[in-house]
Amino acid sequence: MSILVKDKYKGMQNTIDTIIEIPVEGQSLSSNSIHSIKQQLRSTTLSKNRRMAKMQPQARSSHNYADETQTNIVKLGTRNYKRVEMLPRNTAQETYIEALLEKRMVFAVGPAGTGKTLLAVSRAIKALREQEVSKIIITRPAVSVDEKHGFLPGDLNAKMEPWTRPIFDVFEEYYGLPETKRMLDEGVIEIAPLGFMRGRTFKYSYIIADEMQNATPDQTKMLLTRIGVGSSMVITGDLKQHDRGYDKNGLKDFLERLALKHSRTMTVCTFRREHIERDPLVAEVLNIYGEDD
Repeated sequence: MSILVKDKYKGMQNTIDTIIEIPVEGQSLSSNSIHSIKQQLRSTTLSKNRRMAKMQPQARSSHNYADETQTNIVKLGTRNYKRVEMLPRNTAQETYIEALLEKRMVFAVGPAGTGKTLLAVSRAIKALREQEVSKIIITRPAVSVDEKHGFLPGDLNAKMEPWTRPIFDVFEEYYGLPETKRMLDEGVIEIAPLGFMRGRTFKYSYIIADEMQNATPDQTKMLLTRIGVGSSMVITGDLKQHDRGYDKNGLKDFLERLALKHSRTMTVCTFRREHIERDPLVAEVLNIYGEDD
């Protein structure tokens, strides 16, 4: 007989339906058979996502556009929003997405363009919409002003805007500018600079700490101990791009300590140059500059 089996990514939009042949009722599956089914689902899902992700932009835009317009919209209350999609484009992103769904503290380390921040923000939005958390906390070292935000005009949010812009680009994609501003005003999204975080505990929050290779060891320790009940945290960074010096790299310091321990609630996802997902035109520009892609 045939039954409809759901892919294990039940919380992700890349879930697919697959028909799997299993023994008739009353017969049990061996462990090898179960492993085979799981591997089939895993490879089929990733293969499908890769095919979609690797399409040229023109091909993706025309691919069942009329049908996908409706499926990519979700209604929350009286408003329509873009559905959260976490689609892995390579095996490193697949591992990262699994970690984001399963672990409370995830470290994503690697070069720019690998999707570290994009997927972290997508996971935070998904957690908020599914009421896993009640707010999203955003933090990032502001190295160029040494955490002294008084040099920039405006309130704290305005002062941090140059450093949080990449994160809010993702929010605006899912919510639009007016709704994102409303969420900021109501505290659903909060910008919490490292220099103003000491003494706080974040409960039922999703915390995104971006570019943490620029934090000091003391700042990193202070940040990681802010997590409270019902909260999760994602820490991203590129150890090869540090503005405070490699010896003062708080992210490097903690990862070296973590490597000596075993943790069930923390994990490290490492991205390499081959995991960079960029428009082919970027590679052409780099080639003109004589840089390796």
